[in-house]
Amino acid sequence: MPKATIGSSIGNQSNRREPYHLRLLRFVAVGVSALAFLLGFAGCETEKPGFIDNPPPEQASYSSTPPAAQLRPAPAAPASANAPAITNALASTNAPTTEGMVLREGDTIRISFPGAPSLDTLQKIQPDGKIGLKLIGEVQAAGLTPSALEKELIRSYGSQLQTKEISVTVESSAYPVYLTGAVLRPGKILLDRPATALEAIMEAGGFDYAKAKLKKVTVIRHENGRTEHFILDMRGILQAKKTEQFNLKPSDIIYVPERFNWF
Repeated sequence: MPKATIGSSIGNQSNRREPYHLRLLRFVAVGVSALAFLLGFAGCETEKPGFIDNPPPEQASYSSTPPAAQLRPAPAAPASANAPAITNALASTNAPTTEGMVLREGDTIRISFPGAPSLDTLQKIQPDGKIGLKLIGEVQAAGLTPSALEKELIRSYGSQLQTKEISVTVESSAYPVYLTGAVLRPGKILLDRPATALEAIMEAGGFDYAKAKLKKVTVIRHENGRTEHFILDMRGILQAKKTEQFNLKPSDIIYVPERFNWF
């Protein structure tokens, strides 16, 4: 009898159902444990974030650049040796030359003799247009170009020169140029070197920008009994859109027209 009683009590306890709230708590605990297990497993399989050993060039340059540097504009590319700056091109190809310049009274010229340096001399052309040289005396220089004078000197020296080579360069040449119109100091200026129209305008104080019509600057030239007019676009030259420079000759007249103003 006692055994039967104990067995029946145990059977009654096993048949008793667990309360609902305990089952719910147990279900939640099991779910949380499973989720934690999955997250831990995924974490073991995922590589830790870090820098890529060999990133592609574009990724490497981006990831290795500090944020502040990324915001800065990219530096300008250096000028290529085959593409010189505009100013250098102007200086080398459009600089005024003395090749076509006619020598005048008062010009100072240097005469060099590569084969006879003892004959080298610096001469100022006299009011009569002549210069005095060793061995040959006076020679007419005014009215000739430097290259023409070189040929004349080689002919005059003749057999006295072992090396038939003479160089004539203009050291200084004072000649008048006239400016009128919308410039700050109109009038006559004296230039002691070959110059361009823009350089002469700068010598006269520059443009009167409130009035000057820069695209229609005119150079008036009287030569060989003729009068010629040359229209210059100074705005294009100043803005580096044009590279041509206009070389002046003695007694050229530069006219800077004024813009039409309604008021």
